[in-house]
Amino acid sequence: MSKPIPSKTELAALPLFAGLSLGQIHLPATRAQFESAAADILAAGLVGFDTESKPTFAPGERSSGPHVVQFALADRAYIFQVHRGEGLELLTALLHSTTLVKVGFGLSSDRGQIRDKLGLPLRAVLDLNTLFRQQGYRSAMGVRGAVGVVFRQRFQKSRKVTTSNWALPQLSVPQLLYAANDAYAALKVLQALDSPRSDWPVDGLGDDPALLP
Repeated sequence: MSKPIPSKTELAALPLFAGLSLGQIHLPATRAQFESAAADILAAGLVGFDTESKPTFAPGERSSGPHVVQFALADRAYIFQVHRGEGLELLTALLHSTTLVKVGFGLSSDRGQIRDKLGLPLRAVLDLNTLFRQQGYRSAMGVRGAVGVVFRQRFQKSRKVTTSNWALPQLSVPQLLYAANDAYAALKVLQALDSPRSDWPVDGLGDDPALLP
């Protein structure tokens, strides 16, 4: 019998999940800032991960995303805007790295968009939905459900922010907070699960098991 995911009503009654503050969110804009961010991210070896794209509304319209890629560490997050050429080479290196494990929820669409837009596969991916399925949750968990199950807290998600224009040159404060904490919550959930690293279903490492960090 599969384990139940908390309902929207149950989640709404829980205390709020405390995520990163604006001061813990970094938005690189210069080559030096991108280099510093990439070095910090690679040194961590494990990051919460997500992407954001400008929404599509017309039938058959293809997304031109991702427009934003976010990496979260234990106490900070980095938001990469894909249109910034100063950081594109470093961003692609992070996405393609097999030594940087990227943790998130429902990353199949993110992987497809990254391949379509940037021409490379997203590697070393740990989709937490796979990990939760191993624990008996048959439905897709998602960040809200996972935070509810693991922390008994409510993860705040605004549909207005979710469907906002992520291709804007200057992101708003709500966008920055939303993007950073989507990735941050995934990392915190994995840490709280205390799952042995050898059991992580990391995908995109190729055929060499020695690549698993």
